[in-house]
Amino acid sequence: MSNTAFQQLTVTQAAEARVSIRKYTDEAVSDETINELIRVAGTAPTPWNLQPWRIIAVKDKDTLAKLQEAAYGQRQVGSSAVTFVIATDMDDVIATLEDTVHPGMADRVDETAKSIRDHFAGYSAADLHWWGRSQGYSFMAYLLLAAQSHGYATSPMLGFDPAKVKEMFGLGENVQIPAIVSLGRPAEEGFPQFRHPLDRYVKIV
Repeated sequence: MSNTAFQQLTVTQAAEARVSIRKYTDEAVSDETINELIRVAGTAPTPWNLQPWRIIAVKDKDTLAKLQEAAYGQRQVGSSAVTFVIATDMDDVIATLEDTVHPGMADRVDETAKSIRDHFAGYSAADLHWWGRSQGYSFMAYLLLAAQSHGYATSPMLGFDPAKVKEMFGLGENVQIPAIVSLGRPAEEGFPQFRHPLDRYVKIV
């Protein structure tokens, strides 16, 4: 990756340093870097290793402008070096379960795939797709930390018109879009982190 000017951060350092940034420099991000950040984010855990995320990395400026419009004009989309559309597709997951069974279970691929299909057979279509959507947020969290660890700033967004985003990229009605994430080199500091003290939300028993 082309990040020699930046000292790579530990997970703890990245988590403590990350804030949402909406203004970026004009430095481009290479396809190699984009693929590496997605690879790292894709190590996020999912039940049965299903990995339902399907990622679109948008670099083209005209497409970013259209995506910004679909994101209610949020400036960070248009100014980003790349904005990631995090989609999830449980229909594809169910159809290709054999591809996700761990090689260590090679002698039980068919059995394992059937067991998973049987489990999801009891889900409504809405519940199935919301299950997949929930996994997309794990991917997003890993992506934010991976980006921060390499000196990139990010802004995760839940505010956008899903129908418009799906139309832009030819995504099916079944596809969910948990979030979009803009990324680039920071051109502002942003607000420092402000978090609840642990005793407000932690109970150790």
